[in-house]
Amino acid sequence: MTQFTRLAATAALMAASALALPAAAQPRTADPLKRGLQLTDFPRLVKLADNVYGYEEIRQPGFTTVSLVVVGRNGVLIADGQGNAQATQTMLDRIRTVTNIPVRWYVVGSDHGDHTAGNSVLPKDVTFLVHPASRAQLVRDSVAAVAANAQAAAEAAGRGAAAPPPRVVVVPPNAMTEAEQSVDVGGTTVRVLFLGRAHTGGDLMVQLPREKILFMSEAYLNRVFPAMRAAYPSEWVRTVDRALGMDVSRYVSGHGFIEEPAASREELVAFRQALVDVIAEVKRLHAMGLSADDAIKQANWGQYADWFIAGQQAPVAVQKVYEEIEGKLMPPPSALDVEGDRKLDELPYRPATETRRPKTHSR
Repeated sequence: MTQFTRLAATAALMAASALALPAAAQPRTADPLKRGLQLTDFPRLVKLADNVYGYEEIRQPGFTTVSLVVVGRNGVLIADGQGNAQATQTMLDRIRTVTNIPVRWYVVGSDHGDHTAGNSVLPKDVTFLVHPASRAQLVRDSVAAVAANAQAAAEAAGRGAAAPPPRVVVVPPNAMTEAEQSVDVGGTTVRVLFLGRAHTGGDLMVQLPREKILFMSEAYLNRVFPAMRAAYPSEWVRTVDRALGMDVSRYVSGHGFIEEPAASREELVAFRQALVDVIAEVKRLHAMGLSADDAIKQANWGQYADWFIAGQQAPVAVQKVYEEIEGKLMPPPSALDVEGDRKLDELPYRPATETRRPKTHSR
């Protein structure tokens, strides 16, 4: 090798190292401040592909709630909303900065309030795609909200005050009847998939086959401690495995930051390991004969103690894994779960040439 060749090779290596520095230096965290961002940088749209966006908004206690936006000739599809009407309206307003095409479809990726509580501001003619278990949960939430609103109004009247604004829970009129459904938004095919129970009993994911994007909603929490209030811990691991087995380049989480493609898979693998390790730690404590309360006090979470909301969610995870060990988790609430679980080991991550034709939904 000549001196010139050596110098050129050294320069090329230095340039490559310099280009790699920003990615290497980017902290892997759900904390905006540790990533060099300010809370005033949000909400923001993140372009994932042509006519495909992620939407990041900050929620308490200071990390992101993520929605997916797909713009087609026939309409806009949104997967997951935000935690109140004002935040969801802000999202709709931001969408209008990139398109005037109306929102026609809404996917309930998670039925939890931090993703659905603002759905009252969605267009009245929007078509919902929701798992039966999530629809059933929204029915229960609606009944509870009506009772709570009545009680709050009565208490306000007793004080001679005006009633507070009522809590509104939007219940979709119908639920999916198959484990997958395709939507033609016009120029883009969107697959809505149930890959198994995970964070809730009805987690739905949104796949864009051409773009190789998978929005996982709360089945993927990027550097956020596994939140298990309504979870199925061991099934959650298997659901993530199915997602990892798909032909996907970019995985988008329901909380935590939207990552570049390579990092998005690395972080999903890291989250899967967090699920495995949390479950293993709780099983260890259960095998020692500890009560759940004592297990909470003695648990060693290692690196996950520094993940976002660990202090809040770790005790919940102990309780939920104890329920699973002791056979106290709810059984599948619908025929879709039973039939879906039977098929899912072979169906969800087959190549796009699979012979089974999914139901198509378009307007």
